[in-house]
Amino acid sequence: MTLETAIRDYQAKTPRSRQLFEDALRVMPGGNSRTTTFFDPYPFYIARGAGARIWDADGNERLDFNGNYTSLILGHANPTVVQAIQDAAVHGMSFPGPSEHEIRLAEILTRRIPTMEVIRFANSGTEATMHAIRVARAFTGKSKIAKFEGAYHGTHDWVLVSVSTEEGQGGSRKRPKSVAWSAGVPAAVMKHVVVLPWNDLDACVKILEKEAGDLAALIIDPMLANAGMIPVAEGFLEGLRAATAKLGILLIFDEVISFRVATGGAQARFGIRPDLTTLGKIIGGGLAVGAFGGRAEVMNYYGSTTAAPSTRIPSPWRAAWPPWNSSRRRRTRGSTSSAIGCARGSRRRCGRSSIPARSRARARSSGCTTPRSGSPTTARSGRPTPPRPWRPSWP
Repeated sequence: MTLETAIRDYQAKTPRSRQLFEDALRVMPGGNSRTTTFFDPYPFYIARGAGARIWDADGNERLDFNGNYTSLILGHANPTVVQAIQDAAVHGMSFPGPSEHEIRLAEILTRRIPTMEVIRFANSGTEATMHAIRVARAFTGKSKIAKFEGAYHGTHDWVLVSVSTEEGQGGSRKRPKSVAWSAGVPAAVMKHVVVLPWNDLDACVKILEKEAGDLAALIIDPMLANAGMIPVAEGFLEGLRAATAKLGILLIFDEVISFRVATGGAQARFGIRPDLTTLGKIIGGGLAVGAFGGRAEVMNYYGSTTAAPSTRIPSPWRAAWPPWNSSRRRRTRGSTSSAIGCARGSRRRCGRSSIPARSRARARSSGCTTPRSGSPTTARSGRPTPPRPWRPSWP
């Protein structure tokens, strides 16, 4: 069968998918929200799935070897997973606060992966790697990260580097060049991402030693899934673990794909103890969820009570919740101090900052030492100003 014959046969069997693709082109760029799902002349549109099989909009049955990029380890519409989703949904879809479910899942994951002493959840594998890199930078005080040529770790800027490169643009085999994998990735990102060659331990160690003073972390997919599941060379992971530990570089295992190879993931399979680990949809039955965790001393930079105030990494929703915080920031725009800490009261400005004068008097009486200008956490003494509890603005 020739390629032309195969295409004609495909088109004859999928008229409904073709119509849906044409509809999609009118409302979505490229006709999709997931570029990897596209292929010429158009993708087939999936109507349902069960176990290892899927059916498209035209009723064609297919054997699914993808499993939503390995996240559906139990197959499509597994009855136990479906029942669990239904049982949870009737009690509410989402809440602006914690629930017991996240504690129980965290307990399961920390038991299965001993290196994840503590854990936080996210909405995807992309978010998990993004947060893991951020906390590595916070813990080490260094800005650069290292990753492998051909490795995929999500769609945030810091990892959209050298996922794949055009011939002649990627540098040498032993010293790959940092190349943006997408339009819109700032050139400055290339200066903060060091690219390593897969399975060449000597070359990797030399690069790590050269960049160690600026490297916060090395993130690695231990199976290099995006490049075709290239088997790791004997001793390669062990050598990287030893080198990063010696040089003070955190080792992040991206187990979004590799978690399925053993109960404790690839790190259990290969006997490696990373500092941080990231997980994806496989931990939620294929739903939109992710997680990252590791050494408690590193992860505590996300803690609301355990980290020093000046070093905490805020939760994404805190800046906008409660909603009245945003209106208070608008009233005190231009202030160099914390709006939540002491900016309340009249709209008259004091000379020291844009904090209202009445609030400044109250703040002085309670020990506030907001400087005339400068950091919101630094008083004239140079010591960090402790955070003050939030109080409502109404009487």
